[in-house]
Amino acid sequence: MEKDFRQVAQSWLDGNFDQQTKDQVRDLMANPVALEDAFYRNLEFGTGGLRGVMGVGTNRMNKYTVGMATQGLANYMKANCKGDLSVCISFDSRNNSEYFAKITADVLSANGIKVYIFDCLHPIALMSFSVRTKKATAGIMITASHNPKEYNGYKVFWSDGAQVISPVDKDIVAEVAKITDPSMVKFERGENAAPIEVMSHEMDEAYLNAVSTLMLSPESRERHKDIKIVYTPIHGSGVSIIPEFLAKLGFENIYHVPEQDVVDGNFPTVDSPNPEEPGALAMAVEVANREGADVVMATDPDADRLGIAVRDNEGKMVLLNGNQTASILTYYILRRWDELGKLDSTKYCVKTIVTTELIRAIAAKYGVKVYNVLTGFKWIANIVKENEGKGEFICGGEESYGFNIGEFVRDKDAPISCAMVAECAAWAADQGKTLYQLLQDIYAEFGYYKESLISVVRKGKAGAEEIAAIMTNYRNNPPKEMAGSPVVKVIDYSKPETTGLPASNVLQFYNEAGDVVTVRPSGTEPKIKFYFGIKGSDADAKNEVLRAQFGK
Repeated sequence: MEKDFRQVAQSWLDGNFDQQTKDQVRDLMANPVALEDAFYRNLEFGTGGLRGVMGVGTNRMNKYTVGMATQGLANYMKANCKGDLSVCISFDSRNNSEYFAKITADVLSANGIKVYIFDCLHPIALMSFSVRTKKATAGIMITASHNPKEYNGYKVFWSDGAQVISPVDKDIVAEVAKITDPSMVKFERGENAAPIEVMSHEMDEAYLNAVSTLMLSPESRERHKDIKIVYTPIHGSGVSIIPEFLAKLGFENIYHVPEQDVVDGNFPTVDSPNPEEPGALAMAVEVANREGADVVMATDPDADRLGIAVRDNEGKMVLLNGNQTASILTYYILRRWDELGKLDSTKYCVKTIVTTELIRAIAAKYGVKVYNVLTGFKWIANIVKENEGKGEFICGGEESYGFNIGEFVRDKDAPISCAMVAECAAWAADQGKTLYQLLQDIYAEFGYYKESLISVVRKGKAGAEEIAAIMTNYRNNPPKEMAGSPVVKVIDYSKPETTGLPASNVLQFYNEAGDVVTVRPSGTEPKIKFYFGIKGSDADAKNEVLRAQFGK
């Protein structure tokens, strides 16, 4: 809810806030635009938690907004959860991530909730795995994922190791909304505080031992253990565990990008620590070209997203997008499960509504069911939860470079994805092929699929209003044709009665030719996204037409 930002800012100067915070508020007073953006509303605790720019103010990530969110979560847990309460906490390399994690731990402990916290930065997969291993009530990951360096965030997970969904998410949001002032937060641990237990390498070993059982081709790995792999964490939390995992599987030639092994929340070597961006992989590609490497892998700060590059038929390193990586992994895993006699009617895969239909085509060949869910890995995890005891999750992914295999972790898992890409490269080498050639074989068998994405950034209050107006316009005035073909179907995901899925602010347009365009505001960034999906020999040309039509 919008407020008189000047009055709110003054309340921070008059209230019980530390002197450094008050000094920063006074500095903002000289910049009315910045002051308004920092105080015009409370930073929204949404269904996945917090995410925002760091700094002073009610609309910023700082010790007070983090503390208030944690107090609300603690109040919800104490009122609604039975038994001994506990929370696992992890954090990534972002500025203030460890600081926010320790504030979170202290507030939970002061509220009588036991805390398990990692001793250093760890990927989101370890967070999810630790919640399940410790049988914790909840989990918290301090991260803004792949956002720019000025951001941080606070993701809430539940006892199944997945991000919270309805009704729990909305009930937590309601409790957080009741915390209207930092004076309501128990920041200081007293004599009756619950213990804080530090998790260390033992949890890493448990995770690696568990997910290693998901691997499928040990003989191929042994025959091609000399495959050259470049890995970069882009200054993030995959820096230790992913090279350790690859070495555990027997791969001997792992090359690093030393400058990007430095844990640094300023991400000094890249414009954005996002493996979806070509520039984020540029230094790793340079190392690959120098060393003659076969594969490049890059993960984001919380190591849930994976971007890869492979050599084409001319020996040039080319970047694959998230749809292509997910398709290769799905094909490899299903084919190997089939060869190993592991497939039956209870096995299934999951994809999101904006992820390539190539995955469905591959699964159909092997008689594997595919669930189609809303964007966000929490919906993939929810399918896994709903099928516990009835079916087995093989793998699932989304176009935004997220993938997971097996049921040990209930979120995007870049470590296991890196391991499976490496093993798939070894298996392809057994067939005399590269990963690039394997992808061409998949296209030859199932058809050529072309997907692309345009993200339009609109920051701040004015940007949020513009994004809302764009969605309203498309909802009221849908396009009549796309790439010269009439639009024959419009799906409005805000209407669950017609989709069978939870309500979501997403629109999809299908033309007579079978092309699809999806329009969706990001839930975590100041962006509106346009997703394009085309199949056929003329897909590249139609993709350009559609991008021009919607990217204005």
